[in-house]
Amino acid sequence: MRIVVCVKAVPGSTEVKMDPKTNTIVRDGGAAVINPFDAAALEIALRIKDKLAIEGEPCRVTVLSMGIPATESLLRDCVARGADAALLLSDRAFAGADTLATTYALSCGIARLEEPDLVLCGKMAVDGDTAQIGPELAGSLGVPCAAGVAALDAVGLRAVTVEREVDGGMATVEVPLPAVLTVAKDAAQLRFASIAGIRAAEGARVDVLTASACGADAARTGLAGSPTQVVRSFVPERIERGVTIEGDAAAQARAVAELLEAMA
Repeated sequence: MRIVVCVKAVPGSTEVKMDPKTNTIVRDGGAAVINPFDAAALEIALRIKDKLAIEGEPCRVTVLSMGIPATESLLRDCVARGADAALLLSDRAFAGADTLATTYALSCGIARLEEPDLVLCGKMAVDGDTAQIGPELAGSLGVPCAAGVAALDAVGLRAVTVEREVDGGMATVEVPLPAVLTVAKDAAQLRFASIAGIRAAEGARVDVLTASACGADAARTGLAGSPTQVVRSFVPERIERGVTIEGDAAAQARAVAELLEAMA
């Protein structure tokens, strides 16, 4: 089985810088971490690999990311934890991409790999919260998608059975392969890297492709290929002011109603 896990480098702190011209996050590599949702997706992929190894079935896990050159260190960390290969899409042409342009770039990267049986990614990224990449990627690849996977029940060479989040609870679904799964943050805790894994990651090859190298159309990447763009970003003004309401319950209720009407 061939598995591709899409991972994203996100800010490791709440102190995020915004580019005043593009209104996008400045990604300078400082304090970057793997998106927690993607970390859970990687662990699910590694568990599939472990299970198939017991059954004598080969499985290869490749981590894929689009980001600045410094993202390579995060991909090496993924290899140290058990991934077999890493591919980084890094080019100024990718900068400022919205979810559609990002999906296009990732699909171009996947096209440079052996056709995967399974593509996993986090349900969303903590710096964007769109939850769009996984479903869009499934649409781009023309395969089914199960979103919000909370648990992996069974793995086969033709299908996987998962528990996924739905309105009002959970649902168990069988997904034919090839497919895309988006994984909930609490679905799995990413394992620690072993000493052997860390040594292997030091000498591991991380392939880095530019937009042209992965065959991407420049008109569909970055800001140029993004039909949605941030017009303005700002920190909301916080006014700390309290009002004390006297009187009995009826009088307080009337006063609250008046305050709400004034705010409308």
